[in-house]
Amino acid sequence: MSVQWQKSTFSGVEGENCIEVTRAEPYVFLRESDNPAAVLTLSPSGLLALICEVRAVL
Repeated sequence: MSVQWQKSTFSGVEGENCIEVTRAEPYVFLRESDNPAAVLTLSPSGLLALICEVRAVL
């Protein structure tokens, strides 16, 4: 399956060391650009929970 990864808007011009995201129903996939083989698989509600947790600690 071929997917198109989207880089974070916070990646900057060079786009190194960033988070990338893609969606393949019913999942959302996250990976780091410097380690693309390690992919985190989440449901949309799981991604929302992750974002809320990260925001709570920042």
